[in-house]
Formats: sequence, C-alpha cells, structure tokens
Amino acid sequence: MRHNKKFNHLSRKVGHRRALLKNMTNSLIEHKRIETTLTKAKALRQYIEPLVTKAKEDSLHNRRVVFSYIQNKHAVTELFNTIGPKVADRPGGYTRVIKLGNRLGDGAEMAMIELVDFNEIYNPNEAKPKKTTRRRKKKTTAPVPEQVVEKVEETDSIPEQVMDKVEEPKKKEKSTDCDSALIPLL
Repeated sequence: MRHNKKFNHLSRKVGHRRALLKNMTNSLIEHKRIETTLTKAKALRQYIEPLVTKAKEDSLHNRRVVFSYIQNKHAVTELFNTIGPKVADRPGGYTRVIKLGNRLGDGAEMAMIELVDFNEIYNPNEAKPKKTTRRRKKKTTAPVPEQVVEKVEETDSIPEQVMDKVEEPKKKEKSTDCDSALIPLL
C-alpha cells in the first residue's frame, strides 16, 4: 500500500530526481520563469516553496539549509537578496503554474512555472515607477524691461549677405510621362 507517499517520483530514481529538481530550482531562481512539463512543474512547486519560505528570514543557518538543497551560491544569494525580501509579506504560494497546451513531439502537457511577485502582467497592485512626461512649461507673461526690447529690435535685422545664401527649397516637378514608369518585362 502507498500510504503517505504523496510526491511524484517522475519515473526517476532518487539521485536523478534530486538533481533534476535542483537544476530546475536554479533555473527558476535565475530566470524567474521556466517552461517544463506539467508534472515537473508541480513537483518543482513542492520543492521550491519551502526554500523560498526559508529565504524570507536571512540568517546563516537558513542560507546553509537552502544551499544544501540547491548547491549554487549565486542562486542562494539571488534567493536571499532579491526574492526573499520581495515575498516577505506573502504567506505562501510563491509560484504560479500556467498550462500551455501539449508539446508537438510527444503530446506531453506543457506548463510555465514562475515566481508570482516577479510577473508584471499579473501584479497590478505593485507600485509602478512614475512616468515622467516632458512638457513645456507655460510661459508667464512677465513685464519685459525696455532696455531688453531695444536691444532685440537692434539685432532683429538680418544682414543681406546671409539672406542671399539662404534659398528656398526647390519643389520636385512630377512628370506626367507614363512611358518612363513602364519597364518592359522580358
């Protein structure tokens, strides 16, 4: 009888299954989202949730416990420095499994597993950075001193030598000759 044997063996022996889950955990921590089969995603969810719970409290003991599971110091620092503080107020359910359909080759059910707090589409409550718009400020009509107005009027005249060099842009003339547009097809 299979009493209290709840986790999926994934058709692998213990060492292979642990290595598979460890590698998938490292990939999920690094990329925040991975695609895999549905059964592997569900098994990974059970494997990674307790590790993320431990990452909420940053202590040396918790780091060593998590390192014994995933054995990648870069993933451990990422988990404790970025993921742990971001999910600190969440009481569980750190991952989301989304079904993607069947794989073309063998028809296996595919799924995407992702960390919930790192998805911008499904997190409308998250504070977004305020967008700044670049607009011209309205000019205030302040009184202009008379001395400035006189200087502007003196420099308003453009020398004729400069005006001679400035030419108006030439307009292209459209030809109505249709023969030039037709190219004989050979």
